[in-house]
Amino acid sequence: MHDTSPPMRRWRLALLGVGLAGLLAGCGSESSGQAQAAGNGQAAPPTPGQVMTLERRDIALDKSYPSLLSSENEVTVVARVSGLLEARQFEPGDRVEKGDSLYTIEPATYQAAVRSAEADLQSAKAERDRAQRDAARYERLLSQNSISRQDYDDALANLQVARATVSQNEAALDSARIDLDYTDVEAPVGGAISLSEINVGNLVDSGTALATITPLDPLEVRFQLPQADALALRRQRDDQDAAIPATLSRPAEGGNAAQGLEGALDFLGSRVSESTSTVEARAMFDNPEGSFLPGQFVRISLAGLKRFDVLAVPEIAVTQGLMGPQVFVLDEEDKARARTVELGETAGHWLIIKSGLESGDRVLASDPGSVQPGTTIEPRPFDGDAASGS
Repeated sequence: MHDTSPPMRRWRLALLGVGLAGLLAGCGSESSGQAQAAGNGQAAPPTPGQVMTLERRDIALDKSYPSLLSSENEVTVVARVSGLLEARQFEPGDRVEKGDSLYTIEPATYQAAVRSAEADLQSAKAERDRAQRDAARYERLLSQNSISRQDYDDALANLQVARATVSQNEAALDSARIDLDYTDVEAPVGGAISLSEINVGNLVDSGTALATITPLDPLEVRFQLPQADALALRRQRDDQDAAIPATLSRPAEGGNAAQGLEGALDFLGSRVSESTSTVEARAMFDNPEGSFLPGQFVRISLAGLKRFDVLAVPEIAVTQGLMGPQVFVLDEEDKARARTVELGETAGHWLIIKSGLESGDRVLASDPGSVQPGTTIEPRPFDGDAASGS
């Protein structure tokens, strides 16, 4: 151990010397770099950016509302007469047109009733004609003082009774013919028909449900509007005479692209629901191809729905700061100053500002990128395209 100590001490001293030399060299290099930066450095050039001056304005919203499709004129086909269900003239799921024959209900019985009513009417008419001839004859005899006044009055009374009997039998014949028509059950509306509720061969009574027909064109959508949207929409309707366009869409399914229909708003309620704070609305959509079916989940968008007299900035201008959403506002020296804001609704690529900004503020409207508070901005005119993000 005594013989190896001096070399180890020399090795430690040498290692310490190398470390001190490196440290001194590093300090010298850093000091030299700082001196060079201090001697030759210039102020960072201004960062170019689009700048907009805020003004209050009306802005269109990009909103949609969930709902279920329904058919306004869906009807249940019912039997209007009693009898044996003899035939069915459709296949379940068929598209039927208004007036198409759907079922036949034992017409023979009602044909016989029509013939009986026709015979009764003929008999009543013959009796009326006889009574009319008697009344005319009695009138002549009365003028000749050949009969009493009472006899003539009786003849007139018989004529009135005969005429009433004819009217009664005419009504009975009309009723019998109507019942006969009801034995051929026709589609009251056009649309897709359901499964038959009653099989052929069964007896049915008047009022028995037979099937359901669901019209597919047009279709209606009833949905709920938040009261703020409803008030804005009512104001919009007051400002224009034309109907408010509406677009209906459903999500893409099975690899197929999303589909849509064009229609119009045709009803806007005048009462706010106390439980939901919403207003009922309805839009109608033509569906000539039958590509949409009642009961489907859809979303409906209304064209031109606006918020009035608001401040808005491009969504790309909003960043997240320590205190929440913020935008950069330029001061008199064109330096960026962070301003915390309270956001409202989204309107396409715009964000409505509820508080934090005022009319006349100059806002950095393009991508802030590496902009920090205090960064000098080279203002460029805002092109008005909130989606560009340049």
